[in-house]
Amino acid sequence: MLEMHPRSLPDTMAPHPDEALVKGKIVLCDEFQGTTAVGLVSGAAGILIRTLSPKDVANTFALPAVILSQKDGTIIKTYINLTSNPTAIIFKSNESKDWLSPSVASFSSRGPNAITSDILKPDIAAPGVDILAAWSPNSPISMVIGDERKTKYNIISGTSMACPHVTAVAAYVKSFHPDWSPAAIKSAIMTTATPMSPSLNPEAEFAYGTGQINPIKATNPGLVYDASEIDYVKFLCGQGYDTKTLQSIANDNSSCTQANIGVVWDLNLPSFVVSMNSSTLFSRVFHRTVPNVGSTTSKYKVRVTAPPSLLNIQVEPDVLSFSFLDKVPKPSLDSGIPWNNMVTNCVNAMIT
Repeated sequence: MLEMHPRSLPDTMAPHPDEALVKGKIVLCDEFQGTTAVGLVSGAAGILIRTLSPKDVANTFALPAVILSQKDGTIIKTYINLTSNPTAIIFKSNESKDWLSPSVASFSSRGPNAITSDILKPDIAAPGVDILAAWSPNSPISMVIGDERKTKYNIISGTSMACPHVTAVAAYVKSFHPDWSPAAIKSAIMTTATPMSPSLNPEAEFAYGTGQINPIKATNPGLVYDASEIDYVKFLCGQGYDTKTLQSIANDNSSCTQANIGVVWDLNLPSFVVSMNSSTLFSRVFHRTVPNVGSTTSKYKVRVTAPPSLLNIQVEPDVLSFSFLDKVPKPSLDSGIPWNNMVTNCVNAMIT
């Protein structure tokens, strides 16, 4: 058993807290500023951190540590204050199942799109929490100077972990369809994603996009929303870019003219977003073109899921029938079958 000691955050998290008070003891601290801020706590045997921060990510500390809720931390502090010789035991960590998975971590950025609110962001959700990843043995496992543990692997969380998953899935899809454009691959990944629960993430699509990435289904999406350079040129011109700025992005002699000024709702994306004042009635039409990359003889029937009495959504045609396969890429305005998605009498923002 080890003696427990309560300390405030500024004292305990200082570079060199009073070693005589904390060495060999389990220290209870308030708030959490990161594992490197915790450090080695001047030889403490362990640390308990009481915090309001979300506890959905595992952290690698330089010493045994537990992140507590304010409620649990208060119970422990009361025990320490009311006990002449408070003690605790450090047990081996236990593995448990996260029943809330899949959900989007608290640290992950949310939408809406800050630049163009009528384009959905994020596009997709991918594993990025508590990922077993390669690690340089030259770096301390906790990033704390003085932590002498060495390993070739570590548990890491962040966008830097989610991105390799998406990259690998894109490469996997490309191996099946080497002639597909980046836009077609992105479409395949988004349209085959596994739906996620808005009850776990109130921001819904603004948290997870179209859902959790599904590598197996992404190789056979049936339909794809392809887009070429000219589609993005029209989009950028419609967003107010001038020819000089456009050419610096496209690195060619593209120009913005009256003939190629497009609207964001016609950009051939696999998502539909309308950003409007919730008290204003409006109507919006989306035009989409979807080549068939599934079975030679295929039929796709529209199914609309929307909040009752809030949205009036019409899709024309509501059935797509194919007797041939399209090749991707093709000029986006000439391939597949045009598909119009009309939203009328909307009293709320729509994300499909």
